[in-house]
Order: sequence, then structure tokens, then C-alpha cells
Amino acid sequence: MIDNTLFHNKKVVYHTLGCKLNFAESSAIGKQLTDEGFVKARAGEEADVCIINTCSVTDTADHKCRQAINRLNRLHPNAKMIVTGCYAQLKPNEIASIEGVDLVLGANEKFDLLNYLKKWDDASETKIDRSNILKVKEFRPAISHDDRTRHFLKIQDGCDYYCTYCTIPLARGHSRSGTIAETVKMAQDVIASGAKEIVLTGVNTGEFGKKNGENFIDLLKGLDSIDTEVRYRISSVEPNLMTEDIVKFVSESKCFAPHFHIPLQSGSNKVLKLMRRRYTKEEFAEKIAIIRHYLPNAFIGIDTIVGVRGETIECFNESVDFLQNLDFSQLHVFTYSERSGTKMLEISHNVPIKERKRRSNLLHKISDKKTNAFYEKQIGKHANVLWENKRDAGFMYGFSENYVRLKRPYNKALINTFENVVISNDNIALTDLGLQ
Repeated sequence: MIDNTLFHNKKVVYHTLGCKLNFAESSAIGKQLTDEGFVKARAGEEADVCIINTCSVTDTADHKCRQAINRLNRLHPNAKMIVTGCYAQLKPNEIASIEGVDLVLGANEKFDLLNYLKKWDDASETKIDRSNILKVKEFRPAISHDDRTRHFLKIQDGCDYYCTYCTIPLARGHSRSGTIAETVKMAQDVIASGAKEIVLTGVNTGEFGKKNGENFIDLLKGLDSIDTEVRYRISSVEPNLMTEDIVKFVSESKCFAPHFHIPLQSGSNKVLKLMRRRYTKEEFAEKIAIIRHYLPNAFIGIDTIVGVRGETIECFNESVDFLQNLDFSQLHVFTYSERSGTKMLEISHNVPIKERKRRSNLLHKISDKKTNAFYEKQIGKHANVLWENKRDAGFMYGFSENYVRLKRPYNKALINTFENVVISNDNIALTDLGLQ
């Protein structure tokens, strides 16, 4: 029996920024605190503890983190303010200098947050506890529990690639994961609690099992063997790790959705080389062709970065031409921002901020055209929709297996259930579409 008297009815506020991996980890932390007696503060209530799980993928992400800290400090001036996550790992002193912050925890220390609360000493100075993440070998699993329908299962953490523009290895450490047996058990537990869709997430998801003699496709097979009504989606997988065997398996699977998210980053081989990516644009195009061969109606999302150092206008135009001729469904466009500690800062050619924004806007327009074209091709096809609990103007929403967002008149009884429908202009809900 859990002794939750120490924190009984203590109120907590969570604020999570960044990727779905962060959301899964925040949810795992939240479950720990709930088991100890904490309750989420309602709107208008002042919290006893504020927990901010940060992102640091761009300067904009850092800025949003600082804004969140200041806003929560105004709303909850007497709360213990705890900041963790990637920004906290990379720039703990910068965060500690913000008024109101009591504790800064590194990326690995976040999982022991409850113990810090149990030992709280009300010190007047901000405390920083951050280990060398590059020495961390232990994998800390997590799964989100906040959404009734879609859950995010963390299957891997860290990255060994060291792309020149990226700080993720410095923020998350080396690639590591649990075992297939442990991961399948976590999926079984969340399915037993009512989950109908599970998104497999990580930093470099395709490297699952790299350090313990297992591999990603065997994990997929293990999850697919669970005898229940559930849908899986695969989060971002590096192009060099997206094998034909994986695509073929998904095409034959009973549970895995025909939905892929693959980071391209640039359609210029020169820029890919500057980034230290592990493929060429021709190899990337081949991966897309393989997916279309086995799964013609699959949703394919792609990441791109615009305005990196060394991306001349000729390189960018080459990338635009490549994307316009590539058969994908949506772009997720990042605008490059300089990150300290990265090798890209050694490249002299710099793209002005205004030009970076222009390039971003152009790629967003390409994305809109591709997504509209993909949706038009789905009209008249049958789709298995998982209805979610969101209600807006009398409608409810859900996604098909190939990530077409659909709507229907709200019916509470249909929440977290599958329904076979025919896609039409009347039930398509194209707005607010986001990549996994």
C-alpha cells in the first residue's frame, strides 16, 4: 500500500515543451507524483509545485521555455519551481539565473524528481543537479497516460549520430533502450488500461536494441503479436535505418498503421554532407519509392531544416526541386538557429534571418499542396477511424490508419472506439494536422 500522506492533496502544475518523448516522460513523472498523493491544480488554483520539462531544439524553443517559467512564476508565486529537460541539461546556469526557479534538474535527474521533493530543504539559492549525460547508460522507460486514446511509448533515448547542427546527443546522451520483453510488457499494461493507439517514440527510434543484441523490427513483431484491438504508429526513423524489411512488415501487419515519419533535413547532397547525415537524396528517394511500392496510400511525413550554414541559394533551390518531385504527404519545417557546441558554427557561410524565414514559408506552401493532394487521393476510400474525445462545434475528430483527419457529429459513446467510414469531402478535417 502506498503511503501518500506526505504529499496528500498537494497541488502540482506540469508544463511540457517539445517532442512527444518529453510528453511521455512528463506523464511518467506525473504518475509517480499522483501515486504519492499529488493532484493537478485546476484553473485558478495556486500550485504547490510547478514542473517545467523543457526543449532546446532551437533558440525559439529556449525562448518559449523562459516565457513558460516567467508565466508560471507569476501565476504561482509561492510554488516550488522545478525546471528539467533538454534546456536544463544544456544551459542549467542560464535557467538558474531566472527569478523564481528553485531547482534545475538534468535530463537523467528528472526521473528522480520525487526524491528531490521528499528531501526538499527550502534553500534560498537555486540548486542545480545535472550529471554528465554522456556517461549515462541506463534507459529510463516512459509512457504517456494523459490521453484516453493515443499513448506515446518511449522505446529509445539518446543518439550517437552527432549531426553538425544538433545538440541532442549533448542533451540526451548516447543511444540506449530497454529490451523487447520490457517494452512489450509496457505496451500490454497500457493496452489493459484502455489504450487503443500507441505511438512508438524515441530520439533515434530505429536504433532500438543496438546495445543489447536486439533490433527494431523484432520489437515491431513482438508488439504485433499482442492479441488485442490496438493500433501502433512508428515515430521518426532515420532514413538509413528505414529498411525494406520494416516497410514490408508494416504492409503485412495486423496492427501497425501505414504511417511513416522520416527526417530528410535537406534535398541537397552538399548540405546533407555538411550536416553529416548518413544518406544521399537519391537514397532517400529510394526509401520513399519502397514505401509507395508496398503501401501506396501510406501517409509519409518528412522533416526539413532551412537556412543552415552552408545552404547557398543554389543548394536551397536544389532542395526545393527535389521536394516538389517527391511523393510525400506533409513537411515538418524547422528554421535553423545556431546552437552552441555544434560543429556547424565552424561553417562561414551564414544565411540571413529574413532569408531563412522566406525559405521556410516556401516549404510550408509546398507542404500544403502535398497534403491537399494526398487527402484528395483518399476520397472514396474506406478508413478505420479511432475517435478521440475532443469536441468542437458539435463535432468529434479522429485519424484513419493512414493519418487522414476525419470528423463526425459528436457522440460520447464513440470515444476511444474504431469505426469504418468512407472518406468524403464532408468528413475530412484538414485543419490542425500535425506530424507525430
